[in-house]
Formats: sequence, C-alpha cells, structure tokens
Amino acid sequence: MAGAEAGGGNLAVLDALDSARTQMYHMKAIVIAGMGFFTDAYDLFCISTVSKLLGRLYYPYENMNYDKLKDSKPGTLPMSINNMVIGVALVGTLLGQLVFGYFGDKLGRKRVYGITLVLMAACAIASGLSFGSSARAVIGTLCFFRFWLGFGIGGDYPLSATIMSEYSNKKTRGAFIAAVFAMQGVGIIFAGLVSMIVSALLLHYNHAPSFWEAITNDPNHDPVASAQKPAADYMWRIVLMIGALPALATFYWRMKMPETARYTALIEGNAKQAASDMEKVMDVEIQAEQDKLARYKAANDYPLLSAEFARRHGMHLIGTATTWFLLDIAFYSQNLTQKDIFPAMKLTSAAKDVNALTEVFQISKAMFLVALLGTFPGYWVTVALIDKMGRYLIQLLGFFMMSVFMLIMGVMYENLKEHNHAIFALFYALTFFFANFGPNSTTFVLPAELFPTRVRSTCHAISAASGKAGAIVAAYGVQSLTLKGEVKYIRKALIILSITNMLGFFFTFLVPETMGRSLEEISGEDGNNAGTGPAAPAGGPGMGAADVSRDDKMPVSSTEWQSSMHA
Repeated sequence: MAGAEAGGGNLAVLDALDSARTQMYHMKAIVIAGMGFFTDAYDLFCISTVSKLLGRLYYPYENMNYDKLKDSKPGTLPMSINNMVIGVALVGTLLGQLVFGYFGDKLGRKRVYGITLVLMAACAIASGLSFGSSARAVIGTLCFFRFWLGFGIGGDYPLSATIMSEYSNKKTRGAFIAAVFAMQGVGIIFAGLVSMIVSALLLHYNHAPSFWEAITNDPNHDPVASAQKPAADYMWRIVLMIGALPALATFYWRMKMPETARYTALIEGNAKQAASDMEKVMDVEIQAEQDKLARYKAANDYPLLSAEFARRHGMHLIGTATTWFLLDIAFYSQNLTQKDIFPAMKLTSAAKDVNALTEVFQISKAMFLVALLGTFPGYWVTVALIDKMGRYLIQLLGFFMMSVFMLIMGVMYENLKEHNHAIFALFYALTFFFANFGPNSTTFVLPAELFPTRVRSTCHAISAASGKAGAIVAAYGVQSLTLKGEVKYIRKALIILSITNMLGFFFTFLVPETMGRSLEEISGEDGNNAGTGPAAPAGGPGMGAADVSRDDKMPVSSTEWQSSMHA
C-alpha cells in the first residue's frame, strides 16, 4: 500500500481522500447512491404517465356534456384532486429533506441512510395497493402513501449528495456527485418505458373502443367501455409498485457502506476510526493523527443559527436555496405538465380519439422519447464537463438557455402548435437538455460542497427543500394553467417560466465556484477563515484573489472566475 502523509497542516485521512485515484470503491458508491435517485425519479415522475388514466377510471363523467355531445371529453381528475395526487409526494419530499438532513448531521449519514430506502420501497408498494371501492377512498389512500413515499425520497437528497461529496477526491468530486444525480435521468426514462411496456401488454389483450366511439355507440352515452376496466386499474397499480424494486435491490449494499471519514473524524472526533474505515475500502495506508483534530474541531464549532455561520456562509445558503427554488418551478412544470403539451406537438392523439390504455401508451412513449433525447444527455454532459467548466458557468448557461427557449415557445406558441410541430418538439427538448446540462445538476452539487461538515447535510436539505417548494408551486400553480390544454393559459405558463429562469440566472451570482478545491478549503474547516465570504480568496492569509487564480488556476467565486477569464 502507498502511504498517505499529512500535507502541511491537513489531516492525513482528508489528504488521502482528496488525492485518491478513482477506484472501484468510488464507482460502487456512485451506483449505490445513484440507485436511490433512480428510484426517486421513477416514483415522482411515473405518476405523470397515469394521472389522466386515474381521471378516466374514477371520474369518468367529469367532462361529459350530454346536451352537446361533441364537446364531451374523457374524464379527468378535478383540479384540486389532480393537484393533490401530483403534489402530495412533493410536500412529503420537502419535509423528508429537512428531517433526514438534520438527522444526517446529528446522528451520522450512515445511520439514517437505510431508513430512506425502506420507506421508499414500502410506500411504493402500498401506493399500488391503494384500497377502497369509491373514488374518494382510492385517491385518499393513494395520496396518503405517496406523501410518505415522498418523505423517504426527500431523505435521499441530502444524504446521497453529502456522502458522495465526502467520499470523493477534489479533482473529480463534481463529476461523482453529478453522476449520482444523473441517475435521476435514468429513472425518468424508466418511468416512461415501464408505463409504455405495461400499457402495451395490457392493451394487446384488452381491446376497447375510443372514448368518442363509446359515447356514440352506447344508448346512454356512457364512456365506461373505453376505460378498459379492470385491466387499466391493474396497469397504474403495477407501474407504481415496480418503483420498489431498485430500492430493495440496493438496500444490503447501502447498509454495508461505512460512515464517511470526514464525519467520523471531524464530527465524532475519531481520526483512528476514520483512517481504519478508509483503509478497508481504499488502496492506501493512512495515519490517524488524533492530535490534529482539535484545530479542525475548533474551526468547525459554530452552529447553523449563529452570526459566524451567517458571516461565512449566509450568502452561500441564500444563493443555493433561491436558485434551486427557481429552477424547480420550471423543471417540475416541464415534467408534470408535458402530458398536457404533448398533444400540441402532435406526439399524442386527441384524448377523445383513443381509449384509456392507448392514451397512457402514447403519453408514456412521448415522455420516454423526450427524456431519452433531451433530458438524459444533459445530465451526462454535465458529468463530463463539470470539473472542466466549473459549476458556476454551467448553471448560468443553463438558466439563460432555458429562459430563451421557454420565451420563444410562449410567444410563438400558436404558430408552433399549428405549423411547426417539429421545431416545437426541438425547443421543448432543448429546455430539458439545458435544465440538466445546467442548474438541475449544479444546484444539487453545490450545496454538498460549500458548507462545513457539521451542517453540510442540513444546509443541503434546506437548499433542496427550497427546490421542492418550487416544485410545489409548479404542481399546484403552473399545472393548473395547463390542465385543460387551453392555448392562452399554456402560453402564460411558458412565459412565467421564462421569467423564473432569468431570475435564477441573476441569483447564481451569489454562488461561488468550488471546482478543484478540497471541502475543507471551501468551507474554511482547515482553519483558514480568509476564504469564507462570497468572493473571498481561499489561498490563505495574505494571498489575494489574483494570486489564487494565477497560482492555483482555480478562482473561488463567481467574481474571481470572471476576472480570470479576462486576465
């Protein structure tokens, strides 16, 4: 084994982590943490593929017009019910982020990490088993279990991000954290793919007339024949329950992961245990250096609610929280309302021209294609470039391009809808691409790097919960504009989202660059207080921003980054 000596005043175990070559252990950690995000995305977004089906099954007469039959439409969930079904998991996610983020700092990352998976798996299964014979009973129990599903999903955000950042070396830390988050893209793809496969299989064995054929052929104009019961009822339940499988598959390996060395050393004060844990999984021999912990403990002794934290990291937390909030208004609006926009792009048929399972199949297919061609590439371009371009530039670029494309779609919506379906679909896919090669990835990465170990999980949780507050705005606010598919309201929604993205662009200036530096340098835990302000250098006392940029090739803030580009 190669020995890892302390560099300067740094702890040897931290130096070993920062300088370690990429090993199989890193890859294993990415997969274990990433499968949680796969499950998160699948569970949150699969509901979009079946929410219209729920309307046909449980509210079949909601949009019937018996006096003017041609104006009738398939049943949809009433707006308040639709918002509840879509949004309740997001409310649970917000609360879960805050609760698990707090306990991740108080009890340790590992101790609460497995609880999130158990909760996610159990509630995914329970969601599919939602019981009762009336619409009120089924939807009520579905919302109950999806709330607790979201609670478990929420815990995965701060814990996975914090664990991956604390395991990583400083050269590839951004790519590793982004790779964990990129599994969200895979989860969205599978949400569409699984829904498409299940609906296609059931459709093959359960032929039925379209909604229009059903109401015109039935003497009482009853649309129930097009709902394809009980196959359609099995379909949505199967799709929701499949979300438990990836969580169950990785539970054992998640429980075998050791506590992060940074938490063990800096918070629990046990450098010997930290060194021992890392020696077991990394090909390196590490000195314990228990005597050096006092300096680190002293530099990391201030609580979250303190003037010292506000001085060092207050603006950072405002920056990460506001940008994530603004991003998620747009990102979740895109994902949750795409089923309403697909008909305008001619990716799906008019609802009255198809039966229930055909509609699910078409929505799932369109969602799968948009995710595969637009969403998925953006995540992995971020993984490839985040440690070359930096977080700051990628976030600015993403917000700006999303704003531009959404503004174009909003202003030109009617023209694109009627005459330029291909261009409409291209612009829509590009907004997904730049969301993920942009702020959807970087808002996840930055809070895992900026804050000290003692409050890292909590600060990531606050930032993520702010994002979920934005997602709730999308689910309860923006989605209400698109639910009926009316042109003027969809235009309004797109223009509103363009404005929120531009606000995110400007709030990004509160967030410093973190690329290429250790977590202790960034947070000031190494005892150097010079680098704690939004635009302060991290090179140490007496070393200016220009020196850091010139000598270390790494500007530490947005201001220095811009200066270095023009140097």
